[in-house]
Parts: sequence; structure tokens; C-alpha cells
Amino acid sequence: MEASNNTRASDFILEGLFGYPHLHGLFFGVLLCLFMAAIQGNSLIILAIALHPPLHKPMYFFVANLALIDIFCTSSVLPKMMHNLMLGKKTISFNGCMVQLFTFTFSGATELVLLTAMAFDRYMAICHPLHYVTIMTKRVCITLAASIWALGVINSLVHTLLMRRLDFCGPNLIQHFFCEIPAMLAISCSSTYLNEIMAFMADIFLAMLNVLLITTSYGFIIRSILKIQGSEGKQRAFSTCSSHLVVGLYYSTMIYTYIRPPSSYNLEKDKKVAVLYTLVTPVLNPLIYSLRNKEVKVAFRKIHPFYKKNSSWH
Repeated sequence: MEASNNTRASDFILEGLFGYPHLHGLFFGVLLCLFMAAIQGNSLIILAIALHPPLHKPMYFFVANLALIDIFCTSSVLPKMMHNLMLGKKTISFNGCMVQLFTFTFSGATELVLLTAMAFDRYMAICHPLHYVTIMTKRVCITLAASIWALGVINSLVHTLLMRRLDFCGPNLIQHFFCEIPAMLAISCSSTYLNEIMAFMADIFLAMLNVLLITTSYGFIIRSILKIQGSEGKQRAFSTCSSHLVVGLYYSTMIYTYIRPPSSYNLEKDKKVAVLYTLVTPVLNPLIYSLRNKEVKVAFRKIHPFYKKNSSWH
């Protein structure tokens, strides 16, 4: 390990997302707005679900978990970006880079599996409503969520420890706006074969397998909805699960980034794709799960005076 430390960079330079130094003040303002929107939106959802008893249901329990994960995700990336823009620098320490990599990898893996659990919940509610209450109990939901978070921690820990064993003795410029696995592997001067194999295996399990499970679940859901008599029942069922269809954006971008051979990496294009799952999704999720959901809107009106006065929520 000591030999490795001798050739390890003490810090890295993040290429960043923006050029044009004279516009960094504007970019800082945009990032600050996105960060505040993601933190406040997801925090409001967690607060509404926790304080409003009618939302104490499995579906909203998983939505609250998703909101918390989105807070972790955006907090792992945006504060450092804003800090560097404010100070006019692009550096990040080696340990800071490892913390960022661990936090983002954890939130990404956990969200991938959690979205599958949410799809299963909707499958049980719509396709097997008579068994839903007996199967999706409080104990089952808590156990499932705890297992998902534990899986995310283990996955992230493995990738972070594998990254720490690598040597970074060449250029320390990371062609990205945060410390992500593909960008880190691209600048290592030691063999990254084991890292690449583990990353590929993890993404086959966490992304491809879960895509298959989600697709299968929604296939059964759509078939059951089409059998419902009356347009009102169909509309209500579709409305219940339509919010979860944002998973397509998240999964497609994650699969694009990770399930490719290293030779096909295009770091400039990867930065643009990464914006979708690090900045856009955490902001969109609160809007999707609140503005399109009557029960959540009711909870907002009851626990937040601002929403009581806002007629647009009626």
C-alpha cells in the first residue's frame, strides 16, 4: 500500500461543466437554484409523507426513500461545483474525490434498486389488490428498504476501495464535473481491469436486471389496467403508476454511461448525459410525485400554510 501512495496524486483538477469564466457568476446562480429546488422539493415530500397519516402507505414510504436518495445524489455533486465556481478553482482532494465517488455511487445504485421496488409495489396494488395489504406490510416495506440501502452501501464500498488501490501518477485532470468511475479510470496509470469488470457486473445486476424486472412489472400492470371496466378506473390506475415512468430517463442514462467498453467512452458527451441523472432527475422527481398526485397536494395544503393560500393547488 505504501508503494501505491508514492505514486498517488494528492488532489485532482475537475475539468468542470462550464467554460466561459466571465459567466461563472451566472452558472453559480443556476446551480444554486437547481440545488435549492432539489433539496427543498425532496425535503417537502419527506415532510408531507411523515406528517400526514393518509400517506402512510407503502407507495409513499418508497417515495420518501427516493426523495432522501435524491438529496444524497445532488448533495454529492452540486456543493463542490458551486464551491469551485465561487472560488474560481477546480481542485478536489484525493480523499474528497473518494467521498464524492462513494456518495454518488451509493445514491445511484440505491435508486436503481428502489425504483424496482416501487414498480413491484404498483404491480401488487393493481394486479393483486386482494393480497396487497397482507403482502406489502409495514415490516416487509421496512425490511425491503433496509436491504436496498445496505446493497447500495456494499456496492459503493467495493467500488471505492477498488478505486483507492489504483495509482494516479500521470495527469491529474479529471475530464468531468465530479469524480465518477469512468472518468477516474481514464486517468489511472495502473491496471483498471478489475475495476472495469466489477463495474460492468454491478451494472448488469443493478441496471439491466432491474430494467427487465420493471418492464415485466409494467407489462402486467398495463394488461390489468386494460381489463378494468370504465374509463374512470383506467385513468385512476394509469395515474397511480404514471409517475414512476420517469425511471426510463434515469435507467437509460445510467446504462449509457456504465455498460460500455472503456474504449467507447466519450467523456465530453458523458458529462452532458451525467447532467440528466445528477442534476435534472433530483429536481424532476419532487415535481412528478407532488404536482401529479392529489394525495400529496392535500398533504401539502394541510401541513404548509403557503400551499393553503395558493389557489393553484385547488
